[in-house]
Amino acid sequence: MTVQINPSILSADFARLAAEAEAVKGADWLHVDVMDNHFVPNLTLGVPVVESLSRATDTPLDCHLMIEDPDRWAPQYVEAGAGSVTFHAEAAHAPVRLAREIRAKGARASMALKPATPIEPYEDLLPELDMLLIMTVEPGFGGQKFLDIMLPKIRRTRQLIERHGLELWLQVDGGVSAETIERCADAGADVFVAGSAVYGTDDPAAAVRSLRELAETATAAAPWACAH
Repeated sequence: MTVQINPSILSADFARLAAEAEAVKGADWLHVDVMDNHFVPNLTLGVPVVESLSRATDTPLDCHLMIEDPDRWAPQYVEAGAGSVTFHAEAAHAPVRLAREIRAKGARASMALKPATPIEPYEDLLPELDMLLIMTVEPGFGGQKFLDIMLPKIRRTRQLIERHGLELWLQVDGGVSAETIERCADAGADVFVAGSAVYGTDDPAAAVRSLRELAETATAAAPWACAH
C-alpha cells in the first residue's frame, strides 16, 4: 500500500503560493481547501486561484470543497486544473451522479465525511469513488487538535474497502502530525493531509519526508496492510 503525503496550503503563506508549492516539491499532491463561509464558517479561495496554482506547480492539486451545492461547482474545479476533487456527503444532492461527472471530466472523485457522519450509510457508494476523506477535526479551520475518536471510524472504513475489494484511497485530514500520523496509518489511512505540521516548520520538504517515513513504517506493521 503506497503512502501519500498531501501538504495543505491552508497553512501556507497565501501571498507566496507558488513558492510555497515549490517548497513541498516531494509531496504527492497539494491539498487545496475551498471554503465558502456557508458550509463552514470560513472563507478561503476559489476557482481563479486554483487555475493560477495549477499553472504554477507540477504537483497535482487535491481540491477539498467545503462548500454548499458542490453538484454545481465541483466540475469547475476539474476544469480549473484539479486532479482530484472532494465533495462533502453532507452537501451533495446527488453524490453518485457528481462522482461520475468528476471522473468523466478526467479527475479523481472523492467524498468527505464530517466527524459526526457515519460511513455505513454510504457503503454502496464506495465503488463510485477513487478516494474517501474522513475528517479528523471539524472542517473549517486549520491547526485544530486531532480527534482520536475518529480512529475507530477509520478502521471501519478500511474494513469496508477490504470487504468490497476496492482500490480506494483512504484520506485523513485534520491535526495530522508526527504525533498522530502513525495512529492514522495503523487504523487504515494511506493518504495524509498535513498543514501546520508541514508549513509550520523551517523546512517543509523535510517535514514531508519525515511524515512519509513515519507513515510507511506504521503501515508496514499494521494488521490491515499485512493481510495483503
